[in-house]
Amino acid sequence: MEIERRWLVESWPDLKPASTFFMEQGYFLTHPAIRIRQEALQGGNTTYVLCFKGGAGLVREEIEVEVDQDRYQRLRAMIGKPMIQKEQRRYSLHGGLTLEVNSVDPQLETGFFYAEVEFPDEASALAWTPPGELAAYLSNEVTGQPGESMAAYWQRTRP
Repeated sequence: MEIERRWLVESWPDLKPASTFFMEQGYFLTHPAIRIRQEALQGGNTTYVLCFKGGAGLVREEIEVEVDQDRYQRLRAMIGKPMIQKEQRRYSLHGGLTLEVNSVDPQLETGFFYAEVEFPDEASALAWTPPGELAAYLSNEVTGQPGESMAAYWQRTRP
């Protein structure tokens, strides 16, 4: 299960990231979402994930399965479209939460930034208010809005 809120943002926040990842992801289906993703931690390991996502909104079913590099490359070849390129910076927040900010396809005109925070339960997600220094930064919440998922972005930009 994935419980997360999402915001459109204009840039990176004025915070020091705890970690930075370089990712690529592509979709086999968008409803339900079936995707693959490569996640390369700057200065660290690279992981390869096959992910299934169902539903929409704040609470969605999510199943992730790690695959090896060879299987990832074989799956990637099946997609036959350019992968989405992302840089993700993670910032530690009070209460053990993490702010994930993503720069999506920065080399394309369709590129944009978005931010997410995952929560342990729905009540925590609904009760959370961005702390003072992030309130203005996280002012454009799009959680559950049609067309604001990465799967929808894939559909718009890789028909």
